[in-house]
Amino acid sequence: MGNFKELLVWKKSIEFVTEIYEITSVFPSEEKFGLVSQIRRAAVSIPSNIAEGNARRSSADYIQFLKIARGSGAEVETQIIISKNLGFMNDVKCEELTLKITEIMKMINGLINYLKTKP
Repeated sequence: MGNFKELLVWKKSIEFVTEIYEITSVFPSEEKFGLVSQIRRAAVSIPSNIAEGNARRSSADYIQFLKIARGSGAEVETQIIISKNLGFMNDVKCEELTLKITEIMKMINGLINYLKTKP
């Protein structure tokens, strides 16, 4: 299955996490243990579960961890919308992040579909 660090989806999700950390660093301080913590944990979960699933070396386990990563992507997308609605980010940044997480989730779906075809 290769090294997870070679996967484009893992690389893109690492870049995404970095961007989430940068953006949330300017959120109101009262959100430190609220929305900031939630969105960061969900974002970090994406590449972490891709890596852990890859390390399991069985397709069934890998797929399960990819499904968890995909679910975390949906969480992040929801939290991005909430952040925009609360005025913590503008429409342009919200759209940019939404496009990125959508791309990552499509890549995860592609990897799941690929693994389902392997014996």
